[in-house]
Amino acid sequence: MAKIKMWVFGLIIGLVLGVWGGINIGKGQPLYANPLTQTQVPNKLKEAGKDVIRQSGEALEKTGQAMKESQQE
Repeated sequence: MAKIKMWVFGLIIGLVLGVWGGINIGKGQPLYANPLTQTQVPNKLKEAGKDVIRQSGEALEKTGQAMKESQQE
């Protein structure tokens, strides 16, 4: 009976720690962060802005390369 109690206790603790870490990984936070806190809106907007700027830069580079190739022909 003691082995079953220890096994169940370990299973519960492992489940809690696994969910804690899984939520933090999904949110892109460190493993030790509180998974119940909400990510602040300015941080989300900043990350979205960085992605948009990066994608627009890549599009400009592709357009520039296409223009150079068309002039060379």
